[in-house]
This record gives sequence, structure tokens and C-alpha cells, in this order.
Amino acid sequence: CRRCMQCDAKFDFLTRKHHCRRCGKCFCDRCCSQKVPLRRMCFVDPVRQCAECALVSHKEAEFYDKQLKVLLSGATFLVTFGNSEKPETMTCRLSNNQRYLFLDGDSHYEIEIVHISTVQILTEGFPPGEKDIHAYTSLRGSQPASEGGNARATGMFLQYTVPGTEGVTQLKLTAAEDVTVGRRQAVAWLVAMHKAAKLLYESRDQ
Repeated sequence: CRRCMQCDAKFDFLTRKHHCRRCGKCFCDRCCSQKVPLRRMCFVDPVRQCAECALVSHKEAEFYDKQLKVLLSGATFLVTFGNSEKPETMTCRLSNNQRYLFLDGDSHYEIEIVHISTVQILTEGFPPGEKDIHAYTSLRGSQPASEGGNARATGMFLQYTVPGTEGVTQLKLTAAEDVTVGRRQAVAWLVAMHKAAKLLYESRDQ
């Protein structure tokens, strides 16, 4: 690599070559001057990154510091599996290794994150005529819709595959209607889950 892959400056004795620790591309010092922690690649101390990668890494750092704790703590939801009409009260949380969603109630379920194909955050608070399903994202690459207005998360719709079986399984998580600490915790968990899905979309090519 003889030139900066951002500004096309030629590398020489004065213009030194650097590489972004996230994407691995070569840049001059001006185009690769930011130093940001990169926890997903086990860099705890700040490391050199290009401007584009540094932006994503900043968002990831915020996720690790804030949203991840909420997802690991879990929250209580009314869970409906498939076409069942009777919901079950269950606690939903992210596993410590961040690979599974655990659902615990009268029974126990483990959903591997890589097998989740669709996440829809159900929201309320729109002007008349707008759809209740607002924020959409797919963990396999569909771009999430922008957040808007005073929408408030009320639930989540998941579709996932079970290894060894055909077709797609679906479930719906709904926060309790009563205004309690449990509902606030559930809403915070849904918001964190939505941000996690958006972050996966933004960083999937990194």
C-alpha cells in the first residue's frame, strides 16, 4: 500500500503509513489519528482507528458501558410463543457470554443470537394513522428504520430458527400494562435490545 486509502496521499519518509486496528486499511496520520478502545477485538486501551471505524467504536463503547448491563440484568415480560393465545410470565436476559437469550418462567428456553432472523420493536405514541410497529431491524442485515417522535417501546417480536428443525419459530414479548418498576425495567431492556440490533447492523461489515 503506497498511498493513503482515504485521501490518496503518498507515503514517504515524512508521511508515515498507519493501519486502522479495526478495518486494517492503511492511512496517513491525518486520516487515522483517533484512538478509541476496541473491546470487541480485546483492545482495552485506546488504539488507532480511522474516522469511520472510530465512530462505530464510540457507539460500541457506549453500548458496553450502558445497554449491555441492562440486557444482562434482564426484565420480566408476558411471552407468547407462536400462535398461542395465552402468554406466560417470563424473565428475559442476555447470557453472560452474550451468545444467548435466556427465557425463564415455568419452563426454560435458550435462543442463540446467531439464529435470530428478525427483531421488531413494538411501540406506541404515534400520531393517528401511523403503524404501531415502528422500529424494525434484522440481525442478519436489514437496515433499521429511524426512531422517531415520542414513541415508547411496549414489546418485541422475534423470529428465529431452531437447529435441526424446519421453518421459523416466533415469539412476542410484551411489557406489563401497569406502571411499575418492572414495566420501566422492561422498557429499558427493549430500548437496549433495539440499540444492540442497530449496532450489529452498523458494525456487520467492520
